[in-house]
Amino acid sequence: MLHRAGKEFMVRIRFCWQPLFQGRYLLLTNTVSGGGMLGLGDILQQTRETYKDPARVRDWSRTGRMFLVGCSLGPAMHFWYNWLDRVFVGKAIRTVVKKVLVDQVIASQALGVWYFVGMSVMEGHTLSDGWEEFKSKFWEFLMADWCVWPAAQMINFYFLAPKYRVVYVNTITLGWDTYLSYLRHRDHSQPSKLVSDSSTEDVEQETLPQSKPLKE
Repeated sequence: MLHRAGKEFMVRIRFCWQPLFQGRYLLLTNTVSGGGMLGLGDILQQTRETYKDPARVRDWSRTGRMFLVGCSLGPAMHFWYNWLDRVFVGKAIRTVVKKVLVDQVIASQALGVWYFVGMSVMEGHTLSDGWEEFKSKFWEFLMADWCVWPAAQMINFYFLAPKYRVVYVNTITLGWDTYLSYLRHRDHSQPSKLVSDSSTEDVEQETLPQSKPLKE
């Protein structure tokens, strides 16, 4: 009896989520999952930051910006993988390797620029500011990217059906999204620290008694 009830429950669950990966709902699923995972990655990174510095205040507007950028990346990845699967058909190892190489050379760099420029613009900076930040962090971004994505995309292109590609990427890269939040906002906390340090030095200098001139 319990076995039958469990089986019926799983069928209902499958019936509920299956439409999310079909037709027009697939684009919506990819968009929301992209924003949700990037936002969650920022929440985890801010939790780490507040743990290291309890005086630090959580910035929900920053998480909101991460969510919006993630939502904008979702459709880009949706159409990118559709194009990639049309051009490189099949799951032969040679075909999968070609997909991974093209994805690394084109999509990885383009989405990286999109992320940094998008975050910069939503923070009130210019497009050139975002581009300059991307260039300054390019090699660090690229090295981390090469450590994660080639293996992850080999699994994606070899084992998964095309409709699950974006959700897989958005889910498995929660750690990557946390790293992106760290890389993007790492330098932002340093100026405030420097200011606080300099202000502390000023206070200390003000509190020190002035030395009296020596009498001859």
